[in-house]
Amino acid sequence: MSKVDRPHVIEDAYELAEALRPALHRLYRQLRRESDEAGPSPLHALLLAAIMRQPGIGVVELARMERLRGPTISGHVKAMERDGLIARSEPDPSDRRRIGLVATEKGEEVIRRLKQRRTDWLAFELGKLSPAQRDAIRAAIAPLMEIGQ
Repeated sequence: MSKVDRPHVIEDAYELAEALRPALHRLYRQLRRESDEAGPSPLHALLLAAIMRQPGIGVVELARMERLRGPTISGHVKAMERDGLIARSEPDPSDRRRIGLVATEKGEEVIRRLKQRRTDWLAFELGKLSPAQRDAIRAAIAPLMEIGQ
């Protein structure tokens, strides 16, 4: 949002956004660091998780969903196949040209380990906070989940 649009935003919401953005960015960076060791790249992890949510998704659909160009996603899909994280599903009986993508057991295990490392790190950090601070974060979860819906 540009400063030109700022008068249309409640001042309190703008100030809250300015305070929240760096905190979320820092938390996101820390969570990503937890997945850097010997795991897939952040983009491959994102694509793999999307494929797991929608088994059989086509390359074109995946590119559109993640806002990537066809040639870009094709290279990533090939690399993920080469690494054994995903495979191509059997052709769709109604359209033999359409072949979807599915996560392999290895790919699913990679995502499980990634989520577990991130959860372990976050739980450890949350454990350092007071019960009142954890309650405040717990109370913020539902409103934060509504942003961007």
